[in-house]
Amino acid sequence: MPGGQRNPLSVTKLVEKVAGAVHTATGNAHDLAKVTKSIVEDKLDVPCVDLVIKFIGASGIPKLDVVGTADPYFVAKIDDEVSMVSTVKMNTLTPVWNETWRVRNVPITADLLVEVLDKDIGSPIDDFIGKFRTSVATGAKEVEIEGPLFRRSRGTFWLKIDSTPSPDPPEPRYLFDGPIRYSRHLSPTVGRLTNLDDARLYSTWKMYLVGVSIYFKEVYQHWNVNYKAAQTIFGTGATSLAVRTGIQAGHKLLYARSTSNGFGVIESAADVLKLFHGEKLNPKGIIGSDQEYLPVQDQPTPAHVAPNAFQTTQTQTSLAHRVKPAVYTYIISAEDDSMRFSETGAAFFVDFASKHALHANCCERVRYSGEFHPRPRAKDGAWVGWQDFNDSMPDETVDWEVLIDNNSGTYSPDKAMLPTLQALLEHNFPGFRVQALDREDKELTKSVQACRDYALKYRGIQAKHLQPHLQEGEESLMKQAVANGAVPNMQ
Repeated sequence: MPGGQRNPLSVTKLVEKVAGAVHTATGNAHDLAKVTKSIVEDKLDVPCVDLVIKFIGASGIPKLDVVGTADPYFVAKIDDEVSMVSTVKMNTLTPVWNETWRVRNVPITADLLVEVLDKDIGSPIDDFIGKFRTSVATGAKEVEIEGPLFRRSRGTFWLKIDSTPSPDPPEPRYLFDGPIRYSRHLSPTVGRLTNLDDARLYSTWKMYLVGVSIYFKEVYQHWNVNYKAAQTIFGTGATSLAVRTGIQAGHKLLYARSTSNGFGVIESAADVLKLFHGEKLNPKGIIGSDQEYLPVQDQPTPAHVAPNAFQTTQTQTSLAHRVKPAVYTYIISAEDDSMRFSETGAAFFVDFASKHALHANCCERVRYSGEFHPRPRAKDGAWVGWQDFNDSMPDETVDWEVLIDNNSGTYSPDKAMLPTLQALLEHNFPGFRVQALDREDKELTKSVQACRDYALKYRGIQAKHLQPHLQEGEESLMKQAVANGAVPNMQ
């Protein structure tokens, strides 16, 4: 099809033949293919390009389910080195994505592989629609989606690729360059509750960061061999194997791609601030704006705030679009450079030996981990923290920052890397201040306590919400994993 031809300089076909010839003997043709391709490219001294790929859309996608049409999404990979996953488009056979992907320092011999799938709600495996492979050469491309049976057509995909020569000095190959995209996933426990009043306690976020390999280089944080909980998880016995299986099953449930996922792009400080907005679920279980402020007069007015500031005729106003005072648990993944996080008091942590291991999918190492929370700052720098804040002040009238730390027993991150962490996040949160402090820093302890005190006193948060807990009638995430057959019942 036009634009869908393979790169004439591609070494993939040669590598595939070599790998296929030794498949029977080695049983590891995929790894051999990657190594061989890398060696060939190095010997050829292949030039590299910076890519801007725009995935436009598709048409002619077949209907695979008896009921409805399709909920398509795609997974794109460049040489199996870097990948992206699109949003899910609901109930359509002609999805329009218009999603951009930037990758730097890509060999001109590289291939782009795109797999198109149909999100199958309630099934652990999504339906495979088809795939295609094309070069990374510049131009608009109209490519046939090849189905699994006799390579029959499963529709047409449109994309556009722009490339420019990669500048010197050389950077790491296949360097993700944005946009900074994130997805928000609601825990499967949400659908089992009828009186849920805080969706954020049942959410996880996954954000793909730019420049992790540049800032952290070859530095990783291995699991803490001196930490008892980590020993239980990463040990060699049968018990540890069962624990790891449970954690991995829980992670899969929490981060499953669904039509209910929320998606966004970080382009400004305002986009970062939206991540921290509080909200509730209405009685029908839909995220809404029914959370309310305490009346202004019920909150004390700090000395630096005018007594009648922001007074209106309304005594109560929606809090859905205000920053929620909350503490988050996070990891930066060694697998895909994503930052994964949730509120520290999230109910799905119950029955799990480590919050950080759950976010990390039980990987033995991460780039970094700990906790963070947003906090307000006066624009003139006169005060910092929730202890000096008041809901009579609109969020837009103060500056905000993220205070992040290394509070993780499972991975025990090196505090010497805190300045690197701060620089990385400031690079990814444009215009948003980040401050990194060691977990033993007294300023950190004071700030965390002020954040939680404000939530308890003025935002209707209950003390139990600050720690993992189960509501009446709720099943834990681990029990759901066992019920689904993903984890053997050890009882």
